[in-house]
Amino acid sequence: MRDTMTSRKRSGSGSKRQLKEKIVQIYESFFKGEDLTRLNPNFWDELFLLKPKVNQLEGEILRLNEDQLMAAKENINALFVQCIDTLGHDHQLRVVYALQTLCTLISAIYKTSGQCGFDVINILMGFDCAEERMRLLLDHCNSILNGEGAPNLKALCLKLLLLMVTGNDNVSQNTLLEFVMLNSIFETLIQLLCDSRCRAVHGHDVVLLLTLLVNYRKHESANPYIVKLSILDDELALNGYGQVITSSLSEFCREFRTEQAEPQGGTGWFSSLSNIVGSMFLSEEQGSRNQQIRANNGVLVALYEAVHLNRNFVSTLAHTQTEVTHQHNETETQSQPANLIGSFFQYCSIVMQDTKCESSFNTVKLCFLVLTCVSEDQYANSVMHDANLVFRIQLHRLPMRHRHAVIEKPAQPLANTLLDLLVEFVMSHMMKKLPLELYLLCVGVMQRVLCYQKRCRVRLTYQWKELWTALIALLKFILANESHLAKKMNVFHIALQVVNIFNLFITYGDTFLHSPANYDELYYELIRMHQVFDNVYTMAFRYSAIEGEFKDSALKLTNSLVNVRAIINHFTPKIDAWLAGQALSTPSEDQILEVVRKNYDSLTLKLQDSLDQYERYTENPRHSAFFTAMVRSVVNDTRQNIDYASLDLQSVLNEFSTIT
Repeated sequence: MRDTMTSRKRSGSGSKRQLKEKIVQIYESFFKGEDLTRLNPNFWDELFLLKPKVNQLEGEILRLNEDQLMAAKENINALFVQCIDTLGHDHQLRVVYALQTLCTLISAIYKTSGQCGFDVINILMGFDCAEERMRLLLDHCNSILNGEGAPNLKALCLKLLLLMVTGNDNVSQNTLLEFVMLNSIFETLIQLLCDSRCRAVHGHDVVLLLTLLVNYRKHESANPYIVKLSILDDELALNGYGQVITSSLSEFCREFRTEQAEPQGGTGWFSSLSNIVGSMFLSEEQGSRNQQIRANNGVLVALYEAVHLNRNFVSTLAHTQTEVTHQHNETETQSQPANLIGSFFQYCSIVMQDTKCESSFNTVKLCFLVLTCVSEDQYANSVMHDANLVFRIQLHRLPMRHRHAVIEKPAQPLANTLLDLLVEFVMSHMMKKLPLELYLLCVGVMQRVLCYQKRCRVRLTYQWKELWTALIALLKFILANESHLAKKMNVFHIALQVVNIFNLFITYGDTFLHSPANYDELYYELIRMHQVFDNVYTMAFRYSAIEGEFKDSALKLTNSLVNVRAIINHFTPKIDAWLAGQALSTPSEDQILEVVRKNYDSLTLKLQDSLDQYERYTENPRHSAFFTAMVRSVVNDTRQNIDYASLDLQSVLNEFSTIT
């Protein structure tokens, strides 16, 4: 008897340890394919009163092999349908539980589809009913997001949509999105951006959703989200879209400034930046540092899409932002850029410091593509060159041993800040592994800004010598590393772009330089640095005379130097003759300039065609592969950061007193 009792106690104790919550038992039976409604007609009503165990539910699905999954398909379809129906329920807690269950179901099925290769649509809802079920699901999502529901309920609904959009690494291969194309959520998302309270809570997710939907098969078929974003002219919505991006970029810049201001030896990831010479990051393995950059790639793609697609959006770039998401001391607030384009310039100055690893390089390339679109836009240029619209924007510079700290510049037009940013990039990336593609984009933006100035006769007050010095330094670097660089890349192409910038100044400088003194200074720099241009000509001539892959580029470069060489050959003997007559070995700059001014009339220059023209930016086909990869990266990062399990249910309960 005693032994029996002992054994009962043991078995009872063991059973206690193995007790499982009711919801977990339901999951186990459910995914074995059992029909739980047969024994309990109220099964579905009761299920959505039980708090989902997200990890257990996902675990049950991920444990299924292909055969087991197909055996449970009927139950999965039923669960999916019941979740959708419950989204319309008056009982808000049921709606929350249905949303969480849907999130888990969709997330887990996407993961298993990647392993087993079956179709997500078939497993979730069946092909025959897919269109109707997805229409109902998206109708409910629109209702929840448009309604007066708790912020957390809307947040969970947006998480569900983000899970659907990020289920496949390649957004264009995500078959579920075909239904989101047919049943638009665009207008609902735009309304969330128009409402300042909703935007503060949900703006980031909304902008990410729009961006990823815009990238669904963007070059293969008609995408209604592209069409709607491109023609959107609601100023409130466009400002809201811009404010979300501004907020993210400004927060990044604020954190950077805070870390920079800390004493040496700080522990934050930004603090290491000031100690690194030549690179912001030591290696891609230092993922936590890189992740801070990558975290903003989603809003960076969003900025690109808006600038690239929507002409109306450009008008919001310089709008003063009135929303403040962080309270800081008065001094810091005053030094902050007050608009999207200012925040973007400052952001660029930080991320452009590192181009060594692939993900950093891609972020910088994306920044330059945004700048390319901005610099091609007539209205954006008119805003940037407006002398009455000035901002004090702090650009961050890479610490280098050979240069002194720069005194912070006063408030100036945005075009000045943009040129400062471009000059800084040119000066700080001359390395053996030359980022040629980025240099071509950088000089391309310079050319577009100058073409605008020439076309509209805008005389910008700018220290042009800084730009000329940077470009000449780049030519010197190419010459010094010719044997290494010319084996790996077409350095003649970038040298040609640089020389043509000088040709723009030579040919049209009188139409846009601020004063004749600027034009004189240009000639002085060309004559003073004549050795560099002579050597560039010699190098190009040498490569143009032999067969090789760069022969044509080298020939174009030699031809482009005709006016620079004419200036050098015209003025040098006159300066030498004047020096001989004056018996001077070290003349002043003013004395040389006087000789230059007196001999302009006898100078003959050749008119060069197309200096003020450029190939307008198009994404496809040149950059389509880049954006596919960039969006894939954003999809992966977004998916990893979607948290639908830790919803604060109390806030939902508080807002809905009708829940019993």
